[in-house]
Amino acid sequence: MKTDLSVRIGSLHLKNPVMVASGTFGYAEEFKDFLDLRQLGAVVTKTVTLKPRSGNPSPRTCETPSGMLNSIGLENPGLEVFLKTKLPFAAKLGIPLIVSIASESDPQEFVELACRLERVKSVSALELNISCPNVKHAGAATALISQDPAATKAVVRSVRKVSTKTIITKLSPNVTDIVPIAQAAQAGGSDAIALINTLTGMCIDVRRRRSRIAMPVGGLSGPAVRPVAVRMVWEVYRKIKIPIIGMGGIIDTFSALEFLIAGAAAISVGTANFVDPAVSGRIIAGLKEYALENKIASVRSLTGSIVKPCVQPKK
Repeated sequence: MKTDLSVRIGSLHLKNPVMVASGTFGYAEEFKDFLDLRQLGAVVTKTVTLKPRSGNPSPRTCETPSGMLNSIGLENPGLEVFLKTKLPFAAKLGIPLIVSIASESDPQEFVELACRLERVKSVSALELNISCPNVKHAGAATALISQDPAATKAVVRSVRKVSTKTIITKLSPNVTDIVPIAQAAQAGGSDAIALINTLTGMCIDVRRRRSRIAMPVGGLSGPAVRPVAVRMVWEVYRKIKIPIIGMGGIIDTFSALEFLIAGAAAISVGTANFVDPAVSGRIIAGLKEYALENKIASVRSLTGSIVKPCVQPKK
């Protein structure tokens, strides 16, 4: 029996549903000695801004129970250097290349970045990182765009007007209800939703009575956040029509399958890349093995296949 691992995300055709999460895989070249990059479904670059960013002061990361806390601060060389020195390697891989973009203060920067990248044929899609703490919008300087449905819709719609590429909107879990935000992104013209970005967290060195990272608050990732991420994918899947890319604590085949069964069309491996740089390749092989063992002709049939619980009626 043959099994088909291919999936579609907007106009993208992925030979399998496994990609790598922005900020955990550099610009792909950093991992070339650990696995055959061409076997991946897609590569998502580290987030790029218009101008270079040095990021937040060190220490920027610390280990937590079943995860890690980070506050990198969108360190990147800026669009010009990215196009000249980072893009050429990834462009030669022959797999979909998704460029993650973010603004530093003005949402209009998303539009400018999208306009510049629209002319770059090797860029297959844009990931709108609207859930980064560095993104602010007028009238609510401390609020994230991804915490406001109207702001989310406005940014996505603005980018949609200038770009023909597949748009993936990456959302924050730091909201009361994720569904209206996802619906707003869909209404703005997003082709897919990425769930989830990191959860806001803090870790204290009790001996020194200081935060273990220089910025007191950072983003929590790793297996500790997986139940939250799976729950959000499940909630959103039932309320929108566009594909979901699930992420958050995926470390092996079975954790990847959790997201697919909950409603994700594809998955993204993040923090696990720091522990095992070749993990994505093993997940791809594991998905194929699972499909063959369970006589699943297409991995697409797994999406949203969770069995409804048997709920006893109230007396």
